[in-house]
Amino acid sequence: MTDRPLLVFDFDGVIVDGMAEYWWSASTAAQSLLPEVEPPATAIVPEAFRQLRPWVHHGWEMVLLAAEVADLEPDAWIRDYDAMQQQAMQRRGWEAEQLQDALDRTRQKAVQTDRNAWLALHQPYPGIVARLSALASEGADWAVLTTKSEAFTAELLASMGLQPWRLDGRESGSKPEVLLKLQRERPLRAFLEDRRITLETVLATPGLASLSCLLVSWGYLRPMDRSDLPEGIHVLQPADLAAPLAEWP
Repeated sequence: MTDRPLLVFDFDGVIVDGMAEYWWSASTAAQSLLPEVEPPATAIVPEAFRQLRPWVHHGWEMVLLAAEVADLEPDAWIRDYDAMQQQAMQRRGWEAEQLQDALDRTRQKAVQTDRNAWLALHQPYPGIVARLSALASEGADWAVLTTKSEAFTAELLASMGLQPWRLDGRESGSKPEVLLKLQRERPLRAFLEDRRITLETVLATPGLASLSCLLVSWGYLRPMDRSDLPEGIHVLQPADLAAPLAEWP
């Protein structure tokens, strides 16, 4: 084991803003399952879709939201996201695997046919590329841990000129499992994530209770995510990110 500390970053909502890609891929995938329905205007992200993105945990959920977007009532979904999702899935007779497959196929085709256009739908958050590149000068390395597929994430990182010490996609297992494996190889300085429930799950995992968990303020946060944070979770503002690593929570 090296003594060089490692920072672990989630990808979507932490390194890259993929809202335009989410909508394009999800609406295109939904259209492939609903050929009789007129395609939506994919260039503009509907406000209802944008508003509900913080509740999404798996990619297939975005395909369902895209299919439902014409009749979406965000307030009803926010009140009981799981129930509304289940009702919509049952009404359409869809399975999660079916939607995930449609989403993956849509992205694969986009990468194969017009890679540059697909990559352009993603934008790194301001200052994040320079900050990641500067970590080496502070004696630290960084890794990426995401629920996105490893192949897609590698494509995007390469397009930004970024090369993490390690990349783990959804194929590697759950985030707590991967963090435990990483901890056996490197001292972990912090885990940066924009999903509060993920950070809470990490802290509740035996062996990870002392890991510094940072909730990034610029990600896809629900309104209540910043309130009454449990011990061990700190909000990281852009100014904190830019500060020397020694000053981070």
